[in-house]
Order: sequence, then structure tokens, then C-alpha cells
Amino acid sequence: MAYTTDSAEKFQDPTTTAKGETRAHVSYNGTKTLWFNTGTLCNIACENCYIESSPSNDRLAYLTLADVVPFLDELSEAGESDCEIGFTGGEPFMAPEIIAILDEVLSRGFSVLMLTNAMQPMMRPRIKGGLMDLNERFGDRLTMRVSLDHYTSRLHDSERGMGAFRLTVEGLTWLAENKFKVDLAGRTMWDEAEAEARLGYGELIKTVGLEIDPSDTSQLVLFPEMETKSDPPEITVDCWGILNVSPDDQMCASQRMVVRRRGAEKATVVACTLLPYDERFDLGETLKEARTDVALNHPYCASFCVLGGGSCSA
Repeated sequence: MAYTTDSAEKFQDPTTTAKGETRAHVSYNGTKTLWFNTGTLCNIACENCYIESSPSNDRLAYLTLADVVPFLDELSEAGESDCEIGFTGGEPFMAPEIIAILDEVLSRGFSVLMLTNAMQPMMRPRIKGGLMDLNERFGDRLTMRVSLDHYTSRLHDSERGMGAFRLTVEGLTWLAENKFKVDLAGRTMWDEAEAEARLGYGELIKTVGLEIDPSDTSQLVLFPEMETKSDPPEITVDCWGILNVSPDDQMCASQRMVVRRRGAEKATVVACTLLPYDERFDLGETLKEARTDVALNHPYCASFCVLGGGSCSA
């Protein structure tokens, strides 16, 4: 999505802000989560999707097992086999080889965080059968994080389309009945107190039969909103002390994402899940190349991560 600010000069220079101050950077401290974006195609088009996923957006191609394996090998060679592997999209269950990919990752001993809207793509018989098998063999290491923007159908559907809430709840019910480990991901775009939101989600969790503690911020993640027309301040080296925030807690200190752009021969690594299109955040074709400092040179770095305290990992 296009991002606008009040100044065309903000978030341009990787070393200096528009005011001439030294821009903050984040150093890489080892892999906590390696994300794979399985492709930007999705079964729905949300009102405010930061990656613009939709039934027609194929800017990021479907990942294949052959795309994924080299990066798993790199993690093992670097002694990072205990890290988390995350999958996002688009809708990951639309990727033709997703079950084979999950099988490979889990068979190697990694834990998996699977982001999904739990709608029709997940509920196809082939996918349900594959997931049942994986859950039986690796259930303790497979977490399904389901996007549920709000605990009411009215607000959830206002973002994802009429009927989306009902279909997602059907998916959640199937996951609960079959004893999958499930987390929920909501959004804080409704001008609602967090305590009130967690109470509302708690009632839905009881109704569906999920084993989720709504007060646990890792089981029910409420993401800060990324408004494309907002104008967040640039993050300088002085901000760490002013805000009492550590660079080590930012996503790009311990997370990377693998993507394959449409028409590209190989998958590449980008700095984080939020910036798959901005070529300034391309870090190379290997994890070794990607283990480098990242300049906080995008509005999302400020609004979602530093100021919003957001992180896509568990």
C-alpha cells in the first residue's frame, strides 16, 4: 500500500533523518523467527491489508519446497535449529506445496507458527487431512495463529467482507474440535480499551471451545494499526533512551522473511514481514548475507515496531 507522510523528505536517507539527526539502526542478534511468505494471493481482500494481499495480487509468488529447503539448511549449519519458523501470506493454505513444506520443517525439529484466516483454503479436504496428520505427529510444535480482527461479526466483517466472521469461526471450531494449538491475532483499530477487547475475545473463546487465555499476550495478540496516512516521527539514535525502548526488542534484531517475487528465479531475504516490496530492505539471497544491520527507514519501523511495540512472532 502507498504510504504518505507530511514531508516527502522523511524516511529517505538510511543514515540521516529529514531533520539532520542520526537515524537509528538495529543490529542482528541471531534468528528467533524465520518467516516464509508463501505468496500474496489470498481468498479475500481486506480493507486495510499492509501487504495488499487479494485474489489478484501475485507480486509475491507461491513458495515451493525447493525454495524453502536451502534456508532450513542454512539455519541448521548456523546452529539455529531451535528457532521458530513462521508462515504468512496472502493466505498460506493457498500455496500448492504448503503441506509438504510444513512436513519438511516440522520433521527437522523446528517449531511452526502458521498465520491463517482459517477460511475456505484451510477447510479443503486435502488441507484438512494433511493438517490432521501433521497435528498427530507434531502437534506440540505446530501453532495455528488465526486472524480475527474483532470478536464481533460486525467489526470483523467491516474489515474482511460480509460473512468472513462466520467462516473464520467455523474454521476455529474445527481446529478446536481436533485439538490444534491455536492463537488469535486481533487488531487495535476500534478505539477500544485493551482490557475490554480481551474480555470480548474471552467470551468468544469460551463459545468456540478454544484453549486460549485471553490475558496472555502471546496467545491473543492485539496488533497496533499501521495507518498509511499517518505521519509518525523518524526514529533517531536518541529515541532508544527517550522512549526507554531497546533496539534488541525490534523485529529486525532477530527476524527475517523469505520471499520470491513474481518472475524471480530465486527466493530472497528481506528485513521483516512488513516490507516485502521495498527494495531498500532486500538483504540478499542467503541468510548469511541477511545477517546485517537494518536502518529504521520506513514509517512502519516507527508506527508498528518502535512506537507500537508490535512483533509478528510468538
